[in-house]
Parts: sequence; C-alpha cells; structure tokens
Amino acid sequence: MFKGSFPALITPFKNGKVDDDALKALVNWHIAEGSNGFAPVGTTGESPTLSHAEHMHVIKLVVETAAGRIPVIAGAGSNNTAEAMEFLQFAKDVGANAGLVVTPYYNKPTQDGLVAHYTALNEVGLPIFIYNIPPRSVVDMVPETMGALAKLENIIGVKDATGDLARVCQQRIHCGTDFIQLSGEDATAHGFNAQGGVGCISVTANVAPKLCSQLQAATLAGDYATALEIQDRLMPLHNAIFTEPGLVGAKYGVSKLGKCSDEVRLPLTGLTDGTKAKMESAMRHAGLIN
Repeated sequence: MFKGSFPALITPFKNGKVDDDALKALVNWHIAEGSNGFAPVGTTGESPTLSHAEHMHVIKLVVETAAGRIPVIAGAGSNNTAEAMEFLQFAKDVGANAGLVVTPYYNKPTQDGLVAHYTALNEVGLPIFIYNIPPRSVVDMVPETMGALAKLENIIGVKDATGDLARVCQQRIHCGTDFIQLSGEDATAHGFNAQGGVGCISVTANVAPKLCSQLQAATLAGDYATALEIQDRLMPLHNAIFTEPGLVGAKYGVSKLGKCSDEVRLPLTGLTDGTKAKMESAMRHAGLIN
C-alpha cells in the first residue's frame, strides 16, 4: 500500500481561506496522473499556519475525495504529545490510512523522550510514519532509536529527510526489511530507493505527479537507467522549487498549471521574479509547460 510517489500535498487558498473546490480537484488530478498516495497537512500543506479546525478539515476532505482509491498519510505531528494524539485520533476516525508524525521540534527531546512520545502515539491504533527531518526539527532520531520504536505494532515506517543515503541501510539493519522507508528529499529519491527505500513523500510531485510516479515505478522495478533519465528531467525543478521555501515554489508551479492560486500565508510570501523565472525554465525542461 505504501509504495511509490506520495505528493506532500499543498493546501490551496482563495482569499485567505482553504479552497475546497481546488483541493478536491487536485486530489482527483493526482490520482489520474498516477500518484500512489497523499500526505496532506505537512509543512508543504502549510500546517504551521492552519488552525486546528482547518487542519482537520483538510484531512477529512482529502480522505473523502480520495475515497479509498489511494492511501492517505495524514500529517499529525506536534511538539506537544497530547496535541499530536488529538490529530492522530482524528485522522483515524475519518479514515486516513496512516499518520505522519514529525520528531518534536523546538523543545528538543532526548532519544528517550522520542521513544516516550511515539510509544504514547502508538496507543491510538493508527499506523504511524516517523518523520525525521533534523534540519527543521533540530532533533535527529538515530537508527538505534528508530529500531526500538519499530518493534511497536503501529510504528510502520519513516519519512527520512536527513539527506543521508547511508541511513537507509542503517535503518534496515535496526528496523528490519519490512519497515517502510520513504524518502523525504526529492533530489536523492533515486538513490534512496537503490539503498532499500520504496517511495518518496515528494514536494516536486505537486507539480510533476506523473513524472514522479514514473520515476518511482522505474526504481521499484529495478530499472534505474530509466529512473535516472526521469531524474535528469526533474532535477532542475527540484532545485528551483527549493530556491525559496519549497511549498511556495510548489504552489507557484501548480498555479502555472492552472490548478490553484499561488496564495500563501504569512510569514511566507510569494516568489521573487527571479525564482519565478527559474521555476518556469525548470518546468519547460521537464516538459510540463511550453
């Protein structure tokens, strides 16, 4: 179920509010383009600036629109364990297939604190992907800690955004080969799967869902030559999207495809003209626009 390309889904806005119609259209478009699942209300979905009610609304709308056609890994992270449990319980109640739970940011728990946090969340009863992204959360869950958590019934995998390809093998040793490893970094997703990963929760897939899905399918079939050709088409887009905050680049790219506005919430602002030009050049290189 949890293999391939999972767009870290943007949350479209219209006049400051969540644009339900655009969001539903995006879900249907991604399914038609071959995406293998969704990861809504992560950082790319602007979770830091969504209210709790909006956060839950987006999860519910994505689950309902996907209607079981492809799985939904709902963003459910917080640096407050009780709050994360609330999000996770809601995701379970509305039918999400799993929750994506980031290592608690800012308050910097120890490795023992991480074990306690995820052990509490395990009791909710929804499958959980650990989201390890030290550049944003500061805390790094080491492979030994992940291995201890992998023994829990509902800790089934990781979104690994360390950028360290050696981690995939290290985590296989500590967590076992059934532990689901998804890349959280588009630029290294090809190599990540070569090391034992099985997919990517992808920012770029917002803009290029078909290409990202084809890349993942090629790697999972062992056809790394074809996957590399696709990655060469996508690499300028990966770079352009992350020139400024990635979700802003992704949302601009989707707006160029006519799928939603490029509106973001403060403290984020729209792309500079230079980055817009870089995005458009990369989208032409990938064959997404003329």
